[in-house]
Amino acid sequence: MSVAEETVARNRTLQTEWYGEPLGDRFRRLLDRLGLSQSGLAGVLGLSAPMLSQLMSGQRAKISNPAVLHRLVAAEELAADPGFDGLPAAEVRERLGRIRGETAATSSGVRVTAERVPARSPARTLQALLRSVASASEIEDAARLIDVSHPELAEVLRVYGNGRTSEAEAHLARALGH
Repeated sequence: MSVAEETVARNRTLQTEWYGEPLGDRFRRLLDRLGLSQSGLAGVLGLSAPMLSQLMSGQRAKISNPAVLHRLVAAEELAADPGFDGLPAAEVRERLGRIRGETAATSSGVRVTAERVPARSPARTLQALLRSVASASEIEDAARLIDVSHPELAEVLRVYGNGRTSEAEAHLARALGH
């Protein structure tokens, strides 16, 4: 395996650890569901098209800007909305425009400028909350700090902060006894 191939494999492993799965998988689902080009999705997320391509291919591992990650989650929520298929194209464009203008709330005090509160499952709401206040690595660091003394709380941070939505929804169902 070449150095470049090793780097891509390592980056995809890191993406899975940080974001629940390789970013290429997440981006491709959005491209298909939203009917956007890579350039169009890059614009919504606030990335350059080359950066999006590098993240998709595993040439780069990390989304370093919390606002980009916040917009990614918001776009995924839009695409997963049960009413999405019934939305007129103009409404989809308008919502994507609002997502483009959103910024993330971070521990440094950057404010969220979300104008919408989409209908979403409680698990998605918890994911959005955690992901809006901390990066994946910050969430993992916090979970690691409390893992020995509070393993259940550390699991909540990991599942809702860095896990896949399906994992978070399954966790919530178990926790609520459903």
